[in-house]
Amino acid sequence: MKFLPSFDVFDDVFDDTFRKSFFSKPMNNMKTDISEKDGNYLLNMELAGYDKDDIKISLKDGYLNVTATKNQNKEEKDEKGNVIRQERYSGTCSRSFYVSDNVKEDDIKAKFENGELKIVVPKADKKEIETDKYIAIE
Repeated sequence: MKFLPSFDVFDDVFDDTFRKSFFSKPMNNMKTDISEKDGNYLLNMELAGYDKDDIKISLKDGYLNVTATKNQNKEEKDEKGNVIRQERYSGTCSRSFYVSDNVKEDDIKAKFENGELKIVVPKADKKEIETDKYIAIE
């Protein structure tokens, strides 16, 4: 009796090389350069592949939050209308930056063009650090 080796169609597709190359890659979404100019912080964030409507910016408790969401569905059909290939992608990435409790929503400006989000945030006035104050004893 001769035994044939076990063979699974998915063995080659989901082997360690595939897992390492696909699942272990660091996320390169939302690379951000931060600089300072004229009393403002300038954030330049890479968001290639996203549209302006995919991006939301909010300010809460002194944190500037940037979220980008992509839902994509590509479908190719032959001349008879049969689906030949269908690919879907759905994902969200986000970043948060502490900008100060003194910064207000109206103070922040944002512009998106050519896959780059540019945000201008004013530097908040530093609160004075109180030194020890003594209370007189009567």
